[in-house]
Amino acid sequence: MHFSRISLLLAVLHSAVAEQPSAPSPISAPLRGLPWAAGGLNFLHTTDTHGWHGGHLQEAQYSADWGDYISFAHHLRKRADNDGSDLLLIDTGDRVEGNGLYDASNPKGKYTFNIFSQQQIDVITSGNHELYLSNTSNREYQEVVPDFKDSYIASNLDIYSPKTGELQPLAPRFRKFTTKNKGVRILAFGFLFNFHGNANNTVVQPVQETVKEQWFKDAVHERDVDLFLVAGHVPVRDSQEFDLIYKAIRDVHWDTPIVFFGGHTHIRDFRKYDKKAFGIESGRYMETLGFLSISDLSTGKKGEVVAEASPKYERLYIDNNLYSLHHHSNTSKSTFDTELGRNVSRTISDARSKLKLDHTFGCAPQDYWLNRAPYPANDSLLTLLDKQVIPDTFVGVKRPSIVVTNSGAIRFDIFKGPFTIDTTFLVSPFTSTFRLLQDVPYSAASQVLKLLNNEGQITLAGMAVLAGDTDLVRRLPGLAPPLPPVARHILQKHAQSNALLQSAGSPQQVPMSDGDADKPLVPGYTTTDDAGSDGDDTIHQAIQFYDVPNCIGADIGFSSATPTTSVGTPETVDLVYNEFIQDWVLLALRYLGQTYAKEETREALEGKTMTDVISEWVHGHWGCDDKD
Repeated sequence: MHFSRISLLLAVLHSAVAEQPSAPSPISAPLRGLPWAAGGLNFLHTTDTHGWHGGHLQEAQYSADWGDYISFAHHLRKRADNDGSDLLLIDTGDRVEGNGLYDASNPKGKYTFNIFSQQQIDVITSGNHELYLSNTSNREYQEVVPDFKDSYIASNLDIYSPKTGELQPLAPRFRKFTTKNKGVRILAFGFLFNFHGNANNTVVQPVQETVKEQWFKDAVHERDVDLFLVAGHVPVRDSQEFDLIYKAIRDVHWDTPIVFFGGHTHIRDFRKYDKKAFGIESGRYMETLGFLSISDLSTGKKGEVVAEASPKYERLYIDNNLYSLHHHSNTSKSTFDTELGRNVSRTISDARSKLKLDHTFGCAPQDYWLNRAPYPANDSLLTLLDKQVIPDTFVGVKRPSIVVTNSGAIRFDIFKGPFTIDTTFLVSPFTSTFRLLQDVPYSAASQVLKLLNNEGQITLAGMAVLAGDTDLVRRLPGLAPPLPPVARHILQKHAQSNALLQSAGSPQQVPMSDGDADKPLVPGYTTTDDAGSDGDDTIHQAIQFYDVPNCIGADIGFSSATPTTSVGTPETVDLVYNEFIQDWVLLALRYLGQTYAKEETREALEGKTMTDVISEWVHGHWGCDDKD
């Protein structure tokens, strides 16, 4: 920890007030300084924002909104103009699905597209969530791509034009440009990982095929390039896709600097590829603003002679709250807001009001954690689901049933206090309904959950391989929440120091003890990456992370089951499951000797989604005590 770069910010709480009226005030905490490259190249990076452009209204340390980010970028651009450096903004996709600001409108994204487009972004790419539904990708093509013109890059993504029906690139394949002040000549690509779950109006070309195309070879052979910039909805670590692109560039340019901006795994990470090639990944849900700087970068600016130098790459993961943003932009409450930033914040507030996102279904009596509590446990959100929500929802079924859902259907925690319309989309934003198979032999149905959780004699991946379904193997990470299964290798590699970014519960300020100013008291990220352990701008208290199963389940109506086997269990049951896991359920049954076709499944719960199930249960079981 480099204390020479730490500012101990002990200003009073009201010195920074979040833009959204219902957002908690940010938390004062020890902060590390911004590794700004004066006269160099600086970047701000967002990824996997998933509609959280209004900020976190129950977590003080992530309470700044998109309007605040616009103001923050304005001040850093001004700083760059003043000292002759450059600032570029990057976004690497998954801007949709996961927050009421996006999901609660009809059509989805009615307000967020205009809100997002107010920020000037220099390189922007698609994520996989922009492609799940054809109407979402069509709106991406018809609205977002034009909003960002040449900045939107789609190196391996095509779409069937809604107007002509012709297959064409979603956006330009690459972008070559020169920075405003320093004159850095940049060649930028924009990639998506080898995704297979897209709607049939888009085509994702495998990266290994894209790098063989002539346009890519021609682009890589460009000589007048000071920096290759690869943005993508791709993990920066253990990524076949980025490794292929890195090798393709290095095969031609063995010494030209490269910078990668990644996403998808919802973590903070910084990877060294070689001494002149680094990559950053900047978290999720507008919790993190990633900052990266490159100093001592040789350029081909006319009239400027720069000796060969080894560029220096530095990074900082900024907690997205006004306390951090004021400090890093050298502003205060009275000087931070820009007119555009204020207007965007007001637009967000107005949209939230129109969508009634603060309407309360009930009040949670305590915090329920997705990954910060072990499973099972009294404060585990998954335990709440399989012990209360699912049994209560299916209590009226007339036939014995086994109900199974994947933990990946849940995306966020439940905090003590009001459970609102917004909360329902934060916790479970997906549109998958429930399906059922009737009269499944209990001997097989009772083993499905174990197989889905890799607790049988064969793994899910092994079953998929035996069945010749390699696509299911690729889709396995989608069963569980996105962070734990993908980040586990990083947690192991870095001694489990990359803690899950979530609050300690109550969104109140945590006071610092006298004489203990350096002690981190605010829970949050404690990231260790290839540059060390000083990358988080806020000095956090580490949070314990727990693994969770792929799926959970509940037995319903067994006491009245007839006829029964010799051990008192039903001979057959209805097997009910979240539609998202249907392929794995049918695969597990086939392995167990019971083969069913998709056509044999039926709709369950009258088409309700997990979002519907949770919100209806909360409405019926959690009241609000005004005295609390």
